[in-house]
Amino acid sequence: MSLPSLVSRLPQVGTTVFTQMSQLALEHDAVNLGQGFPDFACDPKLVDLVAEAMRAGHNQYAPMTGMPVLRQAIAAKIEATYGHRYDANTEITVTVGASQAIHTAILAVVHPGDEVIVIEPAYDCYAPAIALAGGVVVPVAMRFDEAGFSVPWDAVGAAVTPRTRMIVVNTPHNPTGTILRQADLDALAAIVDGTPILVLSDEVYEHMVYDGEPHASVSRHPVLAERAFVVSSFGKAFHVTGWKIGHVAAPAALMTEFRKVHQYNVFCVTAPMQHAIAAYLEDPAPWRDLPAFYQAKRDLFRAGLAGSRFTLLPSDGTYFQCVRYDAVSDQSEADFARWLTTEIKVAAIPVSAFYGQPKQLRVVRFCFAKKDETLQLALSRLGRL
Repeated sequence: MSLPSLVSRLPQVGTTVFTQMSQLALEHDAVNLGQGFPDFACDPKLVDLVAEAMRAGHNQYAPMTGMPVLRQAIAAKIEATYGHRYDANTEITVTVGASQAIHTAILAVVHPGDEVIVIEPAYDCYAPAIALAGGVVVPVAMRFDEAGFSVPWDAVGAAVTPRTRMIVVNTPHNPTGTILRQADLDALAAIVDGTPILVLSDEVYEHMVYDGEPHASVSRHPVLAERAFVVSSFGKAFHVTGWKIGHVAAPAALMTEFRKVHQYNVFCVTAPMQHAIAAYLEDPAPWRDLPAFYQAKRDLFRAGLAGSRFTLLPSDGTYFQCVRYDAVSDQSEADFARWLTTEIKVAAIPVSAFYGQPKQLRVVRFCFAKKDETLQLALSRLGRL
């Protein structure tokens, strides 16, 4: 029996580079510094809180918008951290991770033919969501020079047309490890002020900003906050990426449209985990201490590479370190990442994979969200280069 012919909704999409490199690392017994997840456990208290919630009977459907106690905790945390008050009932929704929040926000407001400006290199979930909504990706490449990556706001402004519906920003930025600052928020606000353009701000690494810099959340900026979906992730903050729990904050009018889609693509999020996170948020120390925790790992990794032939690019945020390898090899980024994995036994991700049309900057990304002994093993192998 033959199947009917299919026309793919995502004809350009195959297996992600993260899956490919993780599989290659497994096959070659390489240290996996490619995919961005910790190899250490979360706080045992968090696990205990989940078990307590299960024993207390929180095992049925949660409210579609998220447990009230968790939404209230999120609203209070955002206000205390960034000075913007979101209404917990109408402007906060708990999501199945940040990717679902991003996908849902795009589906909620992007119509066929709408243009969405995406700053590249960009995390790989943005473009497929835009395509499924019938939108058109308008890529704007980050500036790349001796100082590393930065957003060329003049080019972003020049990319705006009457069809522009949304601009997607990501800070701290995956894959480059750069951050936006107040001047960047002001530049973005100048572009969108007085227009119908919306903003989607991916801030999943909000608590991984280093060297005393504040996180420049879009929530901080009145012009931007009034038109933005702001997305974050408990999975990233609390080392539980497998739980897939995130949240989105937005003005009530935007959130109304978001929830229309959310209720039909996931309906609700795992109940006991929501109760556990709400209880865990009563103590702010875990997320307030996160910058120092990851900065120590960043500094360990950077120190270990300081004498190598890699050129270290700035890592102001996230748990990623990008390096230039042009003094090591003239291979393409994809070929170099494969060679590094199979021969040196350390997996990395080619930054070219984060562009719609791959650029060859000779830059790869390492993840340092690993045990110190994992990082030391990787550094001992990279030291051969």
